[in-house]
Amino acid sequence: MMAASLLRRDKKATAAHLKADLNRTDNSSGVRQLQELLDAVLNPEKPAADGEALDWCKCLIAGGEGFDEFCKTVRSYDNATLCGLVWTANFVAYRCRTCGISPCMSLCAECFNNGDHTGHDFNMFRSQAGGACDCGDSNVMRESGFCRRHRLRTGENIPLIPRDLLLMSEMVLPRFILCIIQYLRDGYVEPDTSTERDLQKVLQQLEPQISFLEELTKMGGAMRTVLTKILTNQQAFKELSMGQEENLYAKKNYDKYLSALKNSGLVSVEEKGQSAAADVGVGAEGGAGAMVLLGNSGPGSPDEPSKEEDQDGGQSVGQRKRVKLSSSTKDPCIIESLKHKCFLEELLFWTIKYEFPQKMVTFLLNMLPDQDYKITFTKTFVQHYAFIMKTLMKSHESDTMSNRIVHISVQLFSNEELARHVTEECQLLDIMVTVLLYMMESCLIKSELQDEENNRHVVVNCSEALLKNNTYWPLVSDFINILSHQSVAKKFLEDHSLLMLWMSFVSFFQGMNLNKRELNEHVEFESQTYYAAFAAELEACAQPMWGLLTHCKVKETQEYTKTVVRYCLETLQIWFDAIGFIDEPAPNQVTFHLPLHRYYAMFLSKAVKCQGLDLDSLLPDQEMLMKIMVHPLQIQACLSEIHSNMWVRNGLQIKGQAMTYVQSHFCNSMIDPDIYLLQVCASRLDPDYFISSVFERFKVVDLLTMASQHQNAVLDSEQERPMLEGALTFLVILTSLRIHLGMTDDEILRAEMVSQLCMNDRTHSALLDLIPENPNPKSGIVPGSCSFEDMLSAVADFKAPVFEPGGSMQQGMYTPKAEVWEKEFDPIMVVLRTVYRRDVQSAMDRYAAFLKQFGIHTGNPWPPYKERTPLHPCYKGLIRLLHCKTLHIVIFTLLYKIWMDHQNMSEHVLCMVLYLIELGLDNQIQDNKEDEEPCIEEHCHDSWFPGTNLLSNLHHVINFVRVRVPETAPEVKREAPPSTSTEASSYGQNSRRLSGNWRENLREAQVFSLVAERRRKFQEIINRSTTEATQAVRPKSSSTRWVPPGTPPQLVTEILEIRESMLSLLIKLHQKMSSKQNSLSASWLEDIESNRLAHGDGITAIERILTKAATRSCQIKRSIQDICGKVCPPVPPKKNSPTDKKAMDKEERRQRARERQQKLLAEFASRQKSFMETAMDVESPDTEAAMDLGASEVMESEILYDCVICGQSGPSTEDRPTGLVVLLQASSVLGHRCKSTEPKNLPTSDEEHVYPADTCGAANDVRLTLMQQFFKDSSCLQSVSIGWDGGVYVQTCGHTLHIDCHKSYMESLRNDQVLQGFSVDKGEFTCPLCRQFANSVLPCRPGRGTEAGTWHTPTNKKTSVLVKEVEELQEKPGLFPTESNLSKEMELVIKDIKNTTQKKYMDYGRNPGSPDNDFLFMYSVARTNLELELVHRGGNLCSGGASAAAKRSCLNQLFHVLAMHMRLYSIDSAYNPWTKLTQIVQIKEADSFDEERPEVPMLFRDVPSLLIIFVLTMPQPLRKEHFTCVVKMLYNLQFTQALAALSTKFSSEERQAWSTSGALKKSAANSDKSFEALLSHVISELSKDKSVYKVNSEEATMLSSSVWSPQSIEFSLQQFCLPFLRLSCLLQHHLYGDNLTGCLEEEEFASLAVCLGLLPSAPQPANTVQSASCLEWPVNTFDLVTQWGAEVKGLSQIHADESLTLLVHDPQWAAPRLLQLPDNYNIIFQYYHRKACSACKKVPKDPALCLVCGAFVCLKGVCCKQQGICECVLHSQHCGAATGIFLLINASVIIIIRGHRFCLWGSVYLDAHGEEDRDLRRGKPLYLCEERYRVLEQQWVSHTFDHINKRWGPHYNGL
Repeated sequence: MMAASLLRRDKKATAAHLKADLNRTDNSSGVRQLQELLDAVLNPEKPAADGEALDWCKCLIAGGEGFDEFCKTVRSYDNATLCGLVWTANFVAYRCRTCGISPCMSLCAECFNNGDHTGHDFNMFRSQAGGACDCGDSNVMRESGFCRRHRLRTGENIPLIPRDLLLMSEMVLPRFILCIIQYLRDGYVEPDTSTERDLQKVLQQLEPQISFLEELTKMGGAMRTVLTKILTNQQAFKELSMGQEENLYAKKNYDKYLSALKNSGLVSVEEKGQSAAADVGVGAEGGAGAMVLLGNSGPGSPDEPSKEEDQDGGQSVGQRKRVKLSSSTKDPCIIESLKHKCFLEELLFWTIKYEFPQKMVTFLLNMLPDQDYKITFTKTFVQHYAFIMKTLMKSHESDTMSNRIVHISVQLFSNEELARHVTEECQLLDIMVTVLLYMMESCLIKSELQDEENNRHVVVNCSEALLKNNTYWPLVSDFINILSHQSVAKKFLEDHSLLMLWMSFVSFFQGMNLNKRELNEHVEFESQTYYAAFAAELEACAQPMWGLLTHCKVKETQEYTKTVVRYCLETLQIWFDAIGFIDEPAPNQVTFHLPLHRYYAMFLSKAVKCQGLDLDSLLPDQEMLMKIMVHPLQIQACLSEIHSNMWVRNGLQIKGQAMTYVQSHFCNSMIDPDIYLLQVCASRLDPDYFISSVFERFKVVDLLTMASQHQNAVLDSEQERPMLEGALTFLVILTSLRIHLGMTDDEILRAEMVSQLCMNDRTHSALLDLIPENPNPKSGIVPGSCSFEDMLSAVADFKAPVFEPGGSMQQGMYTPKAEVWEKEFDPIMVVLRTVYRRDVQSAMDRYAAFLKQFGIHTGNPWPPYKERTPLHPCYKGLIRLLHCKTLHIVIFTLLYKIWMDHQNMSEHVLCMVLYLIELGLDNQIQDNKEDEEPCIEEHCHDSWFPGTNLLSNLHHVINFVRVRVPETAPEVKREAPPSTSTEASSYGQNSRRLSGNWRENLREAQVFSLVAERRRKFQEIINRSTTEATQAVRPKSSSTRWVPPGTPPQLVTEILEIRESMLSLLIKLHQKMSSKQNSLSASWLEDIESNRLAHGDGITAIERILTKAATRSCQIKRSIQDICGKVCPPVPPKKNSPTDKKAMDKEERRQRARERQQKLLAEFASRQKSFMETAMDVESPDTEAAMDLGASEVMESEILYDCVICGQSGPSTEDRPTGLVVLLQASSVLGHRCKSTEPKNLPTSDEEHVYPADTCGAANDVRLTLMQQFFKDSSCLQSVSIGWDGGVYVQTCGHTLHIDCHKSYMESLRNDQVLQGFSVDKGEFTCPLCRQFANSVLPCRPGRGTEAGTWHTPTNKKTSVLVKEVEELQEKPGLFPTESNLSKEMELVIKDIKNTTQKKYMDYGRNPGSPDNDFLFMYSVARTNLELELVHRGGNLCSGGASAAAKRSCLNQLFHVLAMHMRLYSIDSAYNPWTKLTQIVQIKEADSFDEERPEVPMLFRDVPSLLIIFVLTMPQPLRKEHFTCVVKMLYNLQFTQALAALSTKFSSEERQAWSTSGALKKSAANSDKSFEALLSHVISELSKDKSVYKVNSEEATMLSSSVWSPQSIEFSLQQFCLPFLRLSCLLQHHLYGDNLTGCLEEEEFASLAVCLGLLPSAPQPANTVQSASCLEWPVNTFDLVTQWGAEVKGLSQIHADESLTLLVHDPQWAAPRLLQLPDNYNIIFQYYHRKACSACKKVPKDPALCLVCGAFVCLKGVCCKQQGICECVLHSQHCGAATGIFLLINASVIIIIRGHRFCLWGSVYLDAHGEEDRDLRRGKPLYLCEERYRVLEQQWVSHTFDHINKRWGPHYNGL
């Protein structure tokens, strides 16, 4: 009852009243009242969306004052020392590696900018999963990096909180939180019955409540303490959560909660006990199974345990009985069953159930700065961990959910203190490992590796969603995170049962994603599961391994390593048994995933390298080593097979796997451990056994025979060579790689860096990415004392980015120093690290280029041999590989085969063989074991070689060899001497050991069978006895040789006479390669200098080997001298088999074909060259023709044009016109010019702005609008030019084509379906010859070259006569051209020109579409093109010459097309400006024209516009004298305008003075050519009307503090007239082909005046030229000026300041510039990336900036779309007439919009290493690159975006 009355009262008053009550000592009534009120207000049966409850809470908490005031008050008591700002995905944060203790450390922008991180290694990044600011937390970062706010320990000086301030909060909030929980309980429905949307709905309704909680957390430490108390108080939870007895609703609500708990699959304790006891069945391979408490069933079946019992023990492939943990491994009660004891726990529970709503996550994280809360929350989180992961596996939105989970866990587990605490108290490690196991068990299948039928091993199925979508990522990420803490890792390594569990987890990945070689058809569906497999091994196996290895660095941790190694071996043994492995791998299978092998390898390596353990103590017996070696070796052989195209039928994905296996992110966790493991096995097993295994795995055993022909049972002949090369290369890598065998970390880093730089020059970031990181990829720290940067500067030089304008944008690159090429280039390392085979070639090419450049070697060099770091003593056994007879026999055989030119040998094979010999010479075995075990002696091939030492075997001569050859082989012919064997090879099958002395009989020749040898060794090792070993060969060997009937011929045994040793073969090969008879004289050893031998080709390599051998042994030295003395050339092999003939012919035919092709190409090239030259000649017909001709002879021949399509040459005619390929584009570049030469700055704060009012476009708009207010429209439209904004610019590549050819070309383009990046329908195409972009064809008019002869000859007529002639020419009516193809084309081009720009840039008249309007547009096109050419020439004509631009200029043709069009409009003679220019006109009585507006006065008209109008409207071709006359008359007007403009700048006194002094000169003889006289006249004329000068008299006096001298006046007059002279000169140059002479800037005026004929040709010294001396008046000067002045006077009575604006029209503009950008990109980024868009007031997702005018726009934003066009495209139309240059703030790149296309231009901001950072992925500081920005500006000004940037695409108005 009472509550009801309270509810009706004013909220504030009630709150104040209650607060007072509660403050009394006896506050029971207050408490009661409040509880009743809250019962009514917070009634969970009311809909959640009702805002009333929230308002009440706010008022009650504030206790009567305003809520905002209350917030302020509470904040003032904030004692937090941490920042703790929480952000969500996509937020921009910073990470500083210098300050971070944990690799996950991050800072918000504010804390980062307020801290001092200069010179630190930091970067900006876009948060993927969200995060929180660590500023102030000394567990995660060093205090030196704290910002100013969090550096002070704020807690100390904060006053204590008054008790009553938060009193109400403590009372109200528990009820408020309970209310939220009740809503959550109520709204929850199990996902299988509900849709996701229902949960979303509940959350949406609760949005305001949860936001309110979030607001509370932001009030600071005081409020957080209150919240923590409430959330963790168990008593309150008990009382409130169950609901009181009488409240039915609460009871029901609580039951819902209990059922949700039960459904979580988290069973209660009683059930758990029973199930654990009952279920002791151990899993198939050793008890790895999910924890009992995770429920008895998979995620799919909540309550059907029965389903599982009747499956057999996991043999069925599809589903496997999920293995339970045997109760022996762990106490099943790892986690207390979920019983919630406080609000926090239940809140987290619902957060999980609702799949981590963002607001809830943020609220829970915002509380973290409170220490008590942090600990409780972490425990709660761990307690729910299993449940979280279970929910994640079921979730449909696993991606978002993963991110939210990690957002929380990374905050908790990065803190070592906390992580250790929960590991000890809550068994965090056990939980994680168990949950991981449980997770993976949901997707196991039977392994098919080895023995498909009886395989008992299970592996994960890589095509399951869990692996494909990386759903396990959050778990693994947390696991790696906690393992990075030493205390936690040690706990893990000490817990043996955990390690065992972990090993069984790793074994799930052992052998996953098995590939079976397709032998018949190509596989139908290429599965991409390998991505998932590689990711899983890297993330779930390798990264935790690296994490553990970090903590096994010192002697004290030996025990850990021993334990891990022991468990690895045990698990491997279990695995070998499970897959049924005996001794041979199954053929045609490969898996790249052997994580157990790699764990074993890496821990072995660490043990020897860092912990000083003895290797042998960690190794198993020989038999186990033989097993361990098989699978890694299989991978190496398969890599070779894949590259030899033996797996092509498996599709591209198998190549992808081979590449990923060696790729930089994977290699140190995959190929490196594999090779290391093989090195360990090789160093401990019998070398003969190992070598023969290698050749057998690589399937090249049959090839290793002395015979010239052989049959290979397993390889096609084209695969033999690459496989043999692969086997030898592998042996070289195996024996020479030292990464784990003794190199220090610095040496490894250096070797990696050198190998990457040798392949290609690299950018800094690419290099960072390509160097395998070690140990834990997350830490970003490269171990070793030497840092990355120091090492980089030691081995490489920085090449700064280069800019060829129009070239590609170069990045800053690092390139190896010369001494690196000379001493450190290591081809073996390069081969090991190349992902693409072409990179090896690239490295060799670069090496060759280096040798050539330094004159070391000019031919084709061989890979250099590099000395190796000495082996660690543990691995000395590896050298025995190089000193075993088997290898020596192989080497001997191969040398012999290469010398005899057998098939399938190659330079590469020889290179590798020599490499092996040289390695053997460099690594001698210490011969202390003279008495090798006698039992082996028995079976050794001592019939081949006496011992195992390479040195002594080198000169051992082999006389006869017995081989098995096909009957057809040349060896079989009895007549031929045995030594003439020619073609290729197979192995002796006969494994009988020959006894006795070979001298006695040929029969007793050497025999050698690799396979038999290997089998024998294997038996020997297994049986450890010699008795059985005599039955060496197992029956298997004969079976492989069984030949089905009717196949190749039978094998017969033959004996070859050889009589060579390895030495003699080497020397003979030397001769063969140098093709000289005795290339080595007997004494050559004495006079060789060894340093010459380091680089070179095969000849050098052999010499180097012989020299080394000779220095090591005198015996060899003698042998070499003997052989060299008596050596004779090999008998050339006889061509005696038809197959040879064929091969030979084929080769010859190929050679001939190649020569023919070369010839054809050369011919084609020369034709093209001459064609290009002629084409270039045509480009500017005008200039060249003019030069060829003397003035006297008239050129009769017409210009000939080449058509680049049909190739014919001919004139352009009326019916078959030729045209120039042109690109028409609208341009506003001219309109963006300003007065100042300095570019405007880009605003980077709210105070700065860019004002567009002072641009050329704006000024001209104002001018025209003003004129149209007062004057006649038609006259206005002839007094100015438009086209400053949106003018049409025409450019050409200079190539011509017939217009009909062009039409058919367009047709063919239209039918060509390949999208070319341009739109054929819009008429776009590329020039058929030079591929430049174009969109129209400009017809060339028929006729002779540039009007030479008569048109040029001056006739010395008087000025008055010429003036008259000009007038008559203008009166001539325009001839309508006859209807012809040419005229049609001209009309079409005019239409194209009009369609190029937007309507608004064409209609300036009162009545759009009127002829006047059209007329204005036409002559403005000419003006635009002239002005732009001026801009391209640098704004003046000082450089002179027909610059490159002129060579490609189409102005001449353009003028003729425009002129033809404009002749259609004749100017009404009454209004012809020419008359006003040249005659004194009687002023008609004004009254008749009252209603009509006056014309524009001459002084207001734009002179260049008049010039163009005159030239275009007079009949073409125009004689030059008439042109000069027009220019002279217009110059008079321009000069007068200059005087008038100047006079307005004077102060009135100065004006008076000049007027008086000039008046005296009027009477002088040449007064019409003196500026003083004219100036005074102008002043007096204009003063008649007071208003002109009145307006600005005040300002003028203030401005002109300087006094005007005659020099300064002269200078400003010249400057005023220069633009007109430049334009006239350019026009003359294009019409008449006159040359432009270059000059100095100060002489420009004189030079142009002479050029235009205003001055006699030999002027006085140029600097004394007076601008007035160029004047030539047709009638009395002063009368004419008076007349012009009078026109102005007639108006100015009305509007003085406007007429002044019109009068002072300064024609000079500075060159167009883009905005000036700040040097540091961060300035732009920080200001703009959070700035709200001015149009839609939201912060754009993709903000962009216009670099021309500084406008801030939304890229792709739907918010600012208008008529389906997005804002960037709209702005580009408005600002640049469809050309826009935008900087994308979030990506640092620039995009160009041109019409309907766009392209990514690149970035003008580069980092310290000269690289772009697109999308700010690396987040390093970026600085403006001036050169790039200049290139961008230059492309904008010269309109060459279309030609230079290649990658254009349509934007469909979506940008």
